[in-house]
Amino acid sequence: MSIALSGMMLFAGCGKQTPKVAPAIPSDPQIEAQVKKIVSGMTLEEKIGQMCQITIGALEDYKVRAEYKINKETLDKMIKEYKVGSFLNTPRDVGQDISKWHEIIDQITTASMSELHVPTLYGVDQIHGGTYTLGATLFPQGINMGASFNRTLVREEAEISAYETRAAAIPWTFAPVLDLGRDPRWSRQWENFGEDPYINAQMGIEAIRGFQGDDPNHVDGRHVAACLKHYMGYGVPTSGKDRTPSHITPSEMREKYFAPYLATIRAGALSVMVNSANNNGIPFHANYEYLTQWLKEDLNWDGLIVTDWADIQNLYTRDHVAASRKEAIKMAINAGIDMSMDPYNPDFCTLLKELVDEGEVPMSRIDDAASRCIRLKLRLGLFEKPIVDGDVDYSRYGCDEFAAKALLAAEEGEVLLKNTGSLLPLAQGTKVLVCGPNANSIRTLNGGWSYTWQGKRADELGAKYNTILEAMQNEFGPSNVTFAQGVRYIEEGNWFDEYSDDKMLQEAVSAARRADVVMLCVGENSYCETPGNLNELALSAAQQALVKAVAATGKPIVLVLNEGRPRIIREIEPLCQAVIDIFLPGNYGGDALARLVSGKANFSAKMPISYPRYEQSITTYDYKPCEQTDVMEGAYNYEAVVSQQWAFGYGLSYTTFRYDKLTVDKPTFGASDVLTVKVDVTNTGRVAGKEPVLLFASDLVATSTPDNRRLRAFDKVELKPGETKTVTFRLPASDLAFVGADGKWVLEAGEFRLQAGNQTLMLTCNETHRWDTPNI
Repeated sequence: MSIALSGMMLFAGCGKQTPKVAPAIPSDPQIEAQVKKIVSGMTLEEKIGQMCQITIGALEDYKVRAEYKINKETLDKMIKEYKVGSFLNTPRDVGQDISKWHEIIDQITTASMSELHVPTLYGVDQIHGGTYTLGATLFPQGINMGASFNRTLVREEAEISAYETRAAAIPWTFAPVLDLGRDPRWSRQWENFGEDPYINAQMGIEAIRGFQGDDPNHVDGRHVAACLKHYMGYGVPTSGKDRTPSHITPSEMREKYFAPYLATIRAGALSVMVNSANNNGIPFHANYEYLTQWLKEDLNWDGLIVTDWADIQNLYTRDHVAASRKEAIKMAINAGIDMSMDPYNPDFCTLLKELVDEGEVPMSRIDDAASRCIRLKLRLGLFEKPIVDGDVDYSRYGCDEFAAKALLAAEEGEVLLKNTGSLLPLAQGTKVLVCGPNANSIRTLNGGWSYTWQGKRADELGAKYNTILEAMQNEFGPSNVTFAQGVRYIEEGNWFDEYSDDKMLQEAVSAARRADVVMLCVGENSYCETPGNLNELALSAAQQALVKAVAATGKPIVLVLNEGRPRIIREIEPLCQAVIDIFLPGNYGGDALARLVSGKANFSAKMPISYPRYEQSITTYDYKPCEQTDVMEGAYNYEAVVSQQWAFGYGLSYTTFRYDKLTVDKPTFGASDVLTVKVDVTNTGRVAGKEPVLLFASDLVATSTPDNRRLRAFDKVELKPGETKTVTFRLPASDLAFVGADGKWVLEAGEFRLQAGNQTLMLTCNETHRWDTPNI
């Protein structure tokens, strides 16, 4: 029996179930009445059309070369013949200004309203702010926002992004990214908030509220619909390559990879995009259990599930689980897909109609999917204001206030990892050589999803912003800051192509001898998705050679890592007196770095990932007790710890903090209790600083091997020199539960350890409790 057939039987056998939980998004009777009226008045073809999404590139009039124009005949065919209800992407893979977006969306929407009396739903990937809206604000990438451990910044970024996206008449953003970045080889490591489920869940909640506002049933003209992605387990491909299979156990899927989606669906997320790959041989786009049962039924969620790019077709052409495109469509729709990002071929509509006529896809599934599409449009207010909300003032688009927020986010997302001898901050008047392939590049500061998909035109389109070199010259004076590249990226080639020769190397060495300090900026050029796959995680040989050559001069080195994933640097790290990982801090990342190294701002970020020391010793902070990579010679050392360059949660500051008085109000607790945990944090240094306070929990003995520790809460406090603040966490006992081998949540009687900073305490659970519900 094919997966398609078995999935169909499962779908048909379940029928409509009585919800066991309250709706994830409270039902609005007026909206539901409108949904019912609109969908009941549609033909089958019109319903199916709502389920189809086509890329804007398919509409281009190629007779017009000077600028993007829509071919009217093609648009008419899409709307009149295929009834297409949604479009996506940016013309010619480059961001557009507001006026162009208004022109495009007005033309599509006018055609849709005239023919179908239904507005179009337009979506783009605004991954870190204004990806595709020129003149809008670009923020740091997700990995930096995770490193900030600052919920407020994440919400403010999403609010600004929503405002500037809606100003361009775009009501739907394919963000936030909630994949857990647990494999540093993966090319999309930088898009999410880090490796931990809890931080992704918490930052995801803030992003949802920032994007959508406080009422998911009534998203106003300053907000957009969010789309969680990529559901789920996308960040741990076994090969490390994008869009390749994972092998996640059911219990781990529930406990870790589902956690951010569970939290954000409960926070009101309106849509979800699906993981392109497969897990244990089953493509996510054909997985009825994950799409329909876990999301729609278990959470009583009435939002929309959209595919990723061409992923229904991939069931047939790539994954070989369907014998034809038609069978692939049948599998995906019966599994729970509501909208196909096709993205070029609208024959999806023709084939799906045939499947309904043949009884292979039930009409109830079509009605459900079409209702979800219409419901989202109603929640966005598109029927009343299908293009731009004229009542909203969009004059703050790209304003200085938004830029200041992006600068602050960059400052709080760059991590100080090493500062031997307090080399930093640098005093004014210091002679600094800024060196390396990332020293004078806006492209590398932003990474992918920046003006274009791969970020290749960022230096052109972001020319008004400061590179690291320019920012350092502004901060320390042009006469004090010199430049020698040493290694350069070959911009016309692949992202990993580099060039260096003896002349370039010697120029860098000579310049280093004349400087007091060398700021060596290394890492990666921009990339995105599958083109960013790599075969070697170590920093390139050319860049390592540059560091070694400069180090031989004896001049102190500040190593700046500008990278989307942690490139291995164990051979060159000892040669550097200071190390800063700036990740992908956006257009204001150079300014932020200059302010940080001058001492005008203070470092406050901590690592949201585990930075590996060896490529064959990749692990995460929540490793199992038996995992080890450092062993005693000639003997097994079961007490060994994993070998990492820098641990999750590590980060330095120009000040120091002391932790005291870690307490809990219920040292013995039951499953229904809520624990109040407190800890005092004191700034013991001479300058003000911000400290992310992380609360970890360890289950010491469990029937399923427990994680070494798990992040259970965090907050960020700002302290003046000598100031003490008490940080209070409310920790439900259920947060100490885990998913057992049977797939059920359980909290077992026994001992637990809590840790905040260097403070630990023990507590005891006095009962074992198992939950019958899939989620707690």
